[in-house]
Amino acid sequence: MKRVSVHIPCMVDTLMPNTGRSVIRLLERLDIPYIYHTNQTCCGLPAYNAGIVPETKKVAKHFINVFGRDEVVVSTSGSCVNMIRKHYPEILADEPDWQRRAADLSSRVFELTQYLVDVLAIEDVGGEFKGKVAYHESCALLRGLGVSEQPKKLIRALKGAELVEMQHADTCCGFGGEFAHAYHEISEEMVAEKANAFLASGADVLTMGEPGCYLNVSGYISRHHPDKRVVHIADLLAGLSDSQGC
Repeated sequence: MKRVSVHIPCMVDTLMPNTGRSVIRLLERLDIPYIYHTNQTCCGLPAYNAGIVPETKKVAKHFINVFGRDEVVVSTSGSCVNMIRKHYPEILADEPDWQRRAADLSSRVFELTQYLVDVLAIEDVGGEFKGKVAYHESCALLRGLGVSEQPKKLIRALKGAELVEMQHADTCCGFGGEFAHAYHEISEEMVAEKANAFLASGADVLTMGEPGCYLNVSGYISRHHPDKRVVHIADLLAGLSDSQGC
């Protein structure tokens, strides 16, 4: 089995540290060898979204230098994976050697559930959750990476869990990086609609694979419906006892 290089996104590192620990706990439970590079930094997505291309290129090159020799890189953020896979080769197109290295790395970078299900053919991670689970289709995972059934298969395999349908599961939660800041009033309406869909589903917990969505939705839910739980899927799979807000 290939050794997994764990990428911990900025949001997870600074605001959701227990989700990072959940990834490690999950890998250890599944006997998947891993490594963590302490010199890893941001993938460059915030700068890219802000249109600051020179800074994005600088960060992308550092990322490639850090992870470029790893067998496989696994991340808890679909946005980061989408950035590395699709945008690195684009922004480095005027530097052929760097573009080649970016393209080479892109084929070895995966979102967590994508890697478990598609590459390792693992669906049962040995976890459990007694209750009903709703799943939010984060834009970067669904539209950027085509990841949808993978997390659902993992949820269905959890002992005691029941995956329930949520209306408009594939509708944006209103985060969208710069969007939530530039159009905060629209964003607030969108996340309210997502919360209402969660409540209507009858689920005990809402899960998703994108840190930005998690922070946006869980923030709204904690303010308006504090009796409900929102968790990153890594926490759900590894066990909720140590996850944020649980």
